[in-house]
Amino acid sequence: MPSKIQLSKDDLRKNKPSRDEYLSKSKIPLVVVLDNVTNSYNIGSFIRLADAFGIEKVIVCGALTISDKKFKKASRNEAKWVRVEYSDSTTASLQTLLDAGYGIYSVELCQASVDYSQIAYPSSCVLVLGNERKGVSEAALALSHQHIHIPMFGMGNSLNVATAGAIVLAECANQIRKLPQS
Repeated sequence: MPSKIQLSKDDLRKNKPSRDEYLSKSKIPLVVVLDNVTNSYNIGSFIRLADAFGIEKVIVCGALTISDKKFKKASRNEAKWVRVEYSDSTTASLQTLLDAGYGIYSVELCQASVDYSQIAYPSSCVLVLGNERKGVSEAALALSHQHIHIPMFGMGNSLNVATAGAIVLAECANQIRKLPQS
């Protein structure tokens, strides 16, 4: 009987730490700040992404109107493996991260934004992603070291916030992992 091409769940688990080991394992110093992102599916998607890339935490800022059912479906229970914080104020959260020495990068098409793939991300980094309709707030943009965007080659001007986040998060996390660890 031929073996299956796809890996089974047991095959996937072989290279994973135990659940207790994972919880105590240090994460890369990368934080995602969601600036008034309100869609439960998008927030849940970012929690899945945070787990996939082993990042420090996700900070959900603004008024929360999260449907627990949609949130759980989108995050697929990865929320138990990810540090999630809630904040009333994006700017207060960003100021705390700035004071701690993080570089702040807002994903928003702006007058002086730069292609996300042309950035050399610092070892301690924050990615700010904005509201599904309004984008990153002006106040958050003002606190950012750099505004970054994903080049669009079709007729559309933007991507879903979780899709955009996945693209930029992959680049940023991969760069940080390649930096010498202090």
